[in-house]
Amino acid sequence: MDPIYEMQAEVLKTLANPRRLEIIHRLAEGPCEVGRLAVELGIAQPNLSQHLALMRTAGVVEGERIGREVRYRLTDPAIVAACGLMRGVLERRLQRLADLYQLETDERVGLPAVAQGAGG
Repeated sequence: MDPIYEMQAEVLKTLANPRRLEIIHRLAEGPCEVGRLAVELGIAQPNLSQHLALMRTAGVVEGERIGREVRYRLTDPAIVAACGLMRGVLERRLQRLADLYQLETDERVGLPAVAQGAGG
């Protein structure tokens, strides 16, 4: 098996947490000190530090000590692009499900189906 698959699986396991995804999207705006990041995201600092340690081990973020603070940043801006691609997939899936639900609801109440692509 290609070792890249194993590395990819580890990173994806690390990203499979809503709080960590939130951290990634915040760090996409630029590097941030742990204390400030905790306040901005409303996370207890010890809990945030645990998330960041896992993300650092997976190679998603890196920290730089500045005095008594540690400033974190993404190791590669493409991480946000990858997360954005998956978010787009999920948004389109939700839209298809909503469209299907609406179609079924309309059929149940006897409304005619609207032709797709019809202008209005």
